[in-house]
Amino acid sequence: MAITGSGSGQPQFISSTGNRSFSNAPLIENSDTNQVVVPDRRSWKNLFAYMGPGFLVSIAYIDPGNFETDLQAGAQYKYELLWIILVASCAALVIQSMAANLGVVTGKHLAEHCRTEYPRVPNFILWIIAEIAIVACDIPEVIGTAFALNMLFNIPVWIGVLLTGLSTLILLALQQYGVRKLEFLIAFLVFTIAACFMAELGYAKPDAKEVTKGLFVPELKGNGATGLAISLLGAMVMPHNLFLHSALVLSRKIPRSVRGIKEACSFYMIESAFALSVAFLINVCVISVSGAVCNSSNLNAEDQMSCQNLDLNEASFLLRNVLGKWSSKLFGIALLASGQSSTITGTYAGQYVMQGFLDLRLEPWIRNMLTRCLAIVPSLIVAVIGGSAGAGKLIIIASMILSFELPFALVPLLKFASCKTKMGAHVNSTMISAVTWVIGTLIMAINIYYLITGFIKLLLHSHIEIVAKVFLGMIGFSGMAIYLAGIAYLVLRKNTEATHLLALTASENQQMTNEQGNGPIYSLPREDIVSMQLPQRSTPADVD
Repeated sequence: MAITGSGSGQPQFISSTGNRSFSNAPLIENSDTNQVVVPDRRSWKNLFAYMGPGFLVSIAYIDPGNFETDLQAGAQYKYELLWIILVASCAALVIQSMAANLGVVTGKHLAEHCRTEYPRVPNFILWIIAEIAIVACDIPEVIGTAFALNMLFNIPVWIGVLLTGLSTLILLALQQYGVRKLEFLIAFLVFTIAACFMAELGYAKPDAKEVTKGLFVPELKGNGATGLAISLLGAMVMPHNLFLHSALVLSRKIPRSVRGIKEACSFYMIESAFALSVAFLINVCVISVSGAVCNSSNLNAEDQMSCQNLDLNEASFLLRNVLGKWSSKLFGIALLASGQSSTITGTYAGQYVMQGFLDLRLEPWIRNMLTRCLAIVPSLIVAVIGGSAGAGKLIIIASMILSFELPFALVPLLKFASCKTKMGAHVNSTMISAVTWVIGTLIMAINIYYLITGFIKLLLHSHIEIVAKVFLGMIGFSGMAIYLAGIAYLVLRKNTEATHLLALTASENQQMTNEQGNGPIYSLPREDIVSMQLPQRSTPADVD
């Protein structure tokens, strides 16, 4: 079976129909000069070939939504919620490593596994939920970028929201350079954000002992602490990140052997740990700066009012008044870098989600415009009607939506990574499976508890007629029942589809080595991941 190039000149990929355990993996038949090739050798130098995807994933942990919730956490509870960031970062490392392993071992990303595993209706519902999560993630990026433009250039927020649509042009310009150049750009932006907030930390000078206590002594004091903690969690562990990470790891050409796969999984975990550690330090800096500034003894009445309703825009004025003009400018630069880098990763996550769930490939600029328009419309309406304060509240709402939607990406990932028919010899151990399921269960339990208690409080304290309360209660609890039923379906449903593994057993590896000679055997990268473009469909004329 041979494959020829399409009319556009882009290489295509299809699955062969052989009997070997890896034959149905959606691989490329020809090489690409832009691919990242991992040498077939035992060396720590291989780590540099794997560096990159972790930084693209880490952007989701330092996007404007995180900054918004971090600022409010520091302003209202000083350093008491820092432990949430520590716990969420550790959980994120475990979860992101599983997503990376799924892609490395099977050659398919999470959305593609969902399409092959679930029936059409559940698969479609999961796709809708994933799309909502991406839009909810894009809203803070749009508003954050608009706030940054306001801080740096005094552009009104609503005009800044419209200008964020122009980021499509930036994405189109970047796509021609491929994933490797994009990874370097994102890493540069991450370190730019880190440098800005390290400088802010030097201005604010928080108490080191109190910061350490906040990191390692769990506390949830006050009526709004639980809600803000869930917002922090939702802003840290994002559903679209699981789809993105499992796809980005397919951009590497790795040796197709048990040792090669194990090395790839190990190095991806190390790389993710480094990138997420940088993101963790940035979040700690934001909360520490906010906590130090808003709990300072020399605040005037106006600054105290700003701390009570602190959002991204108010933070700029607060930092300028308390720490000086340069502090405000540094915050604006960090926020602009965060918003633009988050736009890039969010857009590509959307591409892989649509391609994986629906096998639908859109032109990248069309996909970006669709996602961006869905985020711009509510952001623009809120910015025009509610101003910067309303836009700030919309970021918190978006973060909580992400937290509630997380189980619908997390549960399939946990199921697939713990399934031997999909992962083969690289399936999660019993201990890792237990730990990850405990993490997932805790996250889901916190979400459900907050959802139920918050809805009950809303009904009890609302000034509406009893009949209306009963009607709203029936609708609300019906929605909760559907939410719980959806999670239960994903948890209890047994996996039925086996995956043709890229990682061979020892005997298969030896057999292939004998057939191919002494040269290394590689799993070729996915062309749609390498070039950050979705491949066009093959036509019958392309296949001989």
